[in-house]
Amino acid sequence: MSRLTSPEKVLWPATERTPAVTKADYAAYLDHVAAAMLPHVRDRAVSLQRFHGGLGSSGFFQKDAAKTAPAWLRTVTVGKRGGGEVHHPLLQDRRSLQWVAQVNALTVHVAPVRRDRLDRPDRLTIDLDPSSEDFEEVRVAALALGERLRGHGLVPHAMVTGSRGVHVVCPLRRTRTATEVNAFAAAVAAEEVARDPDHLTTAFHKDERGSRIYVDVARNAPAQTTVAPYSPRARAGGPVAVPLRWEELEDPGLRPDGWTQRAVLERLDALGGDPWAAIRRSARGCPAPPA
Repeated sequence: MSRLTSPEKVLWPATERTPAVTKADYAAYLDHVAAAMLPHVRDRAVSLQRFHGGLGSSGFFQKDAAKTAPAWLRTVTVGKRGGGEVHHPLLQDRRSLQWVAQVNALTVHVAPVRRDRLDRPDRLTIDLDPSSEDFEEVRVAALALGERLRGHGLVPHAMVTGSRGVHVVCPLRRTRTATEVNAFAAAVAAEEVARDPDHLTTAFHKDERGSRIYVDVARNAPAQTTVAPYSPRARAGGPVAVPLRWEELEDPGLRPDGWTQRAVLERLDALGGDPWAAIRRSARGCPAPPA
């Protein structure tokens, strides 16, 4: 990686609670978090949410890196549904994470498949997305969803998204297609909504949700992505998507956006590493979707 340009550029302006984060700060964060983050992004197509002037400037999503990536950056070619190809970046090492900072990519989104089997997901994700600011209901819903997934033979993990919700993630053996995984996830979501229709919904349109939590399974559909573990978000203060120990969901003080980049590094030191470091060991076969 060549020298970081404009290291003093402010990517996340200061807020009342958080100091400004410069490009140099962000590059340092990605370097320090690399050991925890790389196992969750390596060998996966990524999409980047970039802001040339930092948060507050006009942003855009970049999927195809073919025209702008340095020659050393590896890519994976993914076919488009309507024809053609996309050359997604691969973040394989610390140097590629530094490139993320260099191009002012504030958020990294990652595919649920690895490059050697693009048709077979190894992660199922259900996003609990609140319609209000009541995170307590999301926390309780995540615990209940985890129990249901265990009942189906899967091992749930939880991640606060750095935004408003929680992702419940199950590692999978690569035995089913994305369409099959998505159909199974949709069936689980329907079961949960039937259990608690006053607080949960699968309604896609926001005006149909009321104050209920949206149980979103769309990230499991073909060619979809989710926010990467340890990626900051393009939100004020730069809160980070943070993998949890499952029992942390029992803490009423838990917040979905409670960790800054600096706090994440302190957390990793305190925990002795990533709570999801062994996530692949708990992979199970995805049950068949309903007929």
